[in-house]
Amino acid sequence: MIKGHKRLDIIGSTEYVDVAHIKGIPAKIDTGADSSSIWASHIRVTKDGVLHFRLFDKSSPFYTGKSFKRKDFKAAIVRNAFGDEQIRYRTHLKLKLGDRVINVLFYLSNRSNNSFPILIGRRTISRKFFVDASDNKTKMPPRHPDSLRKTSIIERRLKQDPYRFHQKYIKKNSGDPAKIKLKKKGKLNEASHTV
Repeated sequence: MIKGHKRLDIIGSTEYVDVAHIKGIPAKIDTGADSSSIWASHIRVTKDGVLHFRLFDKSSPFYTGKSFKRKDFKAAIVRNAFGDEQIRYRTHLKLKLGDRVINVLFYLSNRSNNSFPILIGRRTISRKFFVDASDNKTKMPPRHPDSLRKTSIIERRLKQDPYRFHQKYIKKNSGDPAKIKLKKKGKLNEASHTV
């Protein structure tokens, strides 16, 4: 340890955290992300200039239905990994990570399609924590069964004809997995998958 510097707490690449009295929420620690974000729903600003939101949504086991109100909030443009830009609100929430409770500036976003409902970025952990990337405290949430079936289908289609696969799924549909349709006749027919 360098003289004059305090010891950093060691955390894993994923952790269970507590936010707003909700305990044991799986979070991804992402040193590649600049900021932190949390899954929020029912986001709105009323005429009196107050931000209202709920953490998570009804499809999440962490949803309580409790409404939060904030007068101290900001808005910013954020860019995702695909280069798409969105305007998002951000506000502070107390986070318990390891043995520490810290005030975190979270972006409020729909993380229903993400593996983790909370992402902790490097600004939050800087000078407070050391990340041991080999330490994974949470189990990865299971992938949706449709996602696993679709992956199996596209892998077979890619092997059959890579050029046709590219033309149909990547070029025509921009690689959007939402456009892959599963045949709805009970179990999938191995010989005639329709995607």
